[in-house]
Amino acid sequence: MTTSPITGTSYPNTPTVIRNPGESTKKQAGRKSSPAECETCKNRKYQDGSDEGNVSFKAAAHIDPKASAARVMGHEREHVSNAYKKAAQNNGKVMSCNVTLKTAICPECGRTYVAGGTTATQIKYFNEDNPYQKEKKSSDAANKYLGMNYDAAV
Repeated sequence: MTTSPITGTSYPNTPTVIRNPGESTKKQAGRKSSPAECETCKNRKYQDGSDEGNVSFKAAAHIDPKASAARVMGHEREHVSNAYKKAAQNNGKVMSCNVTLKTAICPECGRTYVAGGTTATQIKYFNEDNPYQKEKKSSDAANKYLGMNYDAAV
């Protein structure tokens, strides 16, 4: 039984509903629920918003908040892998690749979780049919790399 500090009346304890087993049942000050009882964390879904067709999370899916960092990073690595495949298939080279994970705090229970991620890649494509590219290649061969093989044994 719990007694109200304002009215002094007693009422039975309301049972807590455990929605996220294995989480803390301790409620932080100013929060609506504990991580174990959090409805928001239980119903949070992740979905990929990119135009790439062959990555996970095209359909919305739930991820456990404890596993969100690993799962989101794995998903972003799929984008990195696709960039390298695309570059290799189209005579290109991946110049840079950057993965950023975004964190957030649940408004209901105060838990910090990975809310999503972005991957930025830069690919340089080589066009061997372009006359400027051909000229640059022959100029480099004649001027830039000429004599770079040095044999000290002679």
